[in-house]
Amino acid sequence: MAEKEGAIINKGHEEVGFVKNTGYIWVKQEKKIEHKFKMIGKLVSYDTEMSGYVEKRRIKNLKGVKGRELMLWLPAYEITVDDPLTGNVQIKSLAGITKTFPAEAFAAGQ
Repeated sequence: MAEKEGAIINKGHEEVGFVKNTGYIWVKQEKKIEHKFKMIGKLVSYDTEMSGYVEKRRIKNLKGVKGRELMLWLPAYEITVDDPLTGNVQIKSLAGITKTFPAEAFAAGQ
């Protein structure tokens, strides 16, 4: 299983980049990785190429990350971290579905 630090998988990265002026970020890795976040029982797939735009407490226009819901893989489009006092992370899919999870579900070791 891949090593991880929070919600970011840390194995096999070939390229990681960030454009400070626009907030654009990308990650290229050797192979697609699937990881199950035990606390929330969700399986997530990280493609070989991922990208998006980082803002304060948010990643938008996310590509390359999918979550398993029932029998379907739904692409995550936006991830928002609520005010730290609430401790929630909201994940929006292209299908219009928004799920809210506790932030600790994505902590290192989960």
